[in-house]
Amino acid sequence: MDCYIYAVEKSLDSYKFNLLQNKQVFINQLKSRNLAARTIDEGAIDENGGGNFSEYVAILSGNDDLLEKAKLDKKLAVLESERQAYHRNKGNAKGKLNEKTAGIEKNNIFIGRFTRDWEYLNKVAPVDAETGLRPNPLKLDGVDSDNIEILGNRLAAINQKARTEDDYMKIGTLFDFRILVRTEKTCDGDTQALHNKFMVEGLDGIKYTYHNGYIAKDPKLAVMYFINALERIPGMIEKREKENAELSKDIPVLREIVAASWPKEGEIKQLGEELATLNRKIQLTLKPVGRHENVEGKEPEEQRLVSGSDVIPDLSRQAKHVPSMGIVSPARELKKYPNVSCGTLL
Repeated sequence: MDCYIYAVEKSLDSYKFNLLQNKQVFINQLKSRNLAARTIDEGAIDENGGGNFSEYVAILSGNDDLLEKAKLDKKLAVLESERQAYHRNKGNAKGKLNEKTAGIEKNNIFIGRFTRDWEYLNKVAPVDAETGLRPNPLKLDGVDSDNIEILGNRLAAINQKARTEDDYMKIGTLFDFRILVRTEKTCDGDTQALHNKFMVEGLDGIKYTYHNGYIAKDPKLAVMYFINALERIPGMIEKREKENAELSKDIPVLREIVAASWPKEGEIKQLGEELATLNRKIQLTLKPVGRHENVEGKEPEEQRLVSGSDVIPDLSRQAKHVPSMGIVSPARELKKYPNVSCGTLL
């Protein structure tokens, strides 16, 4: 069911919805680290939005250069924001390109190793044209017979009793491939169980499994386990080649993005030069603060100290010599004064 919320234009409801939208955009910007999602713009002079603070100051000053400077500052800020977003996207493209290239190289290495094992298997054990089967000269350590029942029972005994402590243990050979078994722990709630997994090791150390490594109970299927594991090599090669094809689709576009340069670099450089020239022009036209114009080219009159004032003008004057003052010691002789009769005051 759809829910609709109505708000009246140019009312408190509209103001609240716009405020919430701005907050959400700001939160998304912080989460995604994308500065291009939300930019600070003071607007420009028009009949609807008025003007920003810089433009008002420029107009009230009566200096057209200040207004032009405000416009250039705004345009330069927009271009710098675009350049930052462009370089961020370029960095992301470079990271993706390196990731896809590394993935292709890794797949090619595995394809080469798979191909070597497959070519060796076809060389030593080609498929019989009549039966469509390969020879399976499996040899298990401690077993001199090639009987399927005996080999199958031996594999079943190993599966039941072997404990390798998460390590690989060699139990036999198939041509130049080693037959290995490994004991793994599995947890089901609070209980732990031990399972043996069988595998055949390739010439370069790649370990091939079949049926997730679990050996069959039937002796015939158990003996065929390792040949079946090697038969999976063409499918593994095909899987890696498909991954390379998917990874290669975006590489030309990513390389073009990484190799390209920002098309507005010359424009931002030109704006910077124009702004620097305009700043010098403005500095020359502005008057120094605290200075007054002279009347008819005369120098400003020297300030005079007003009687009773504590203000002393800060004017440079010629230093004058002041004679030193001698210190006169007070007389220590007692002087005699005539007797003065003192009356008592009531």
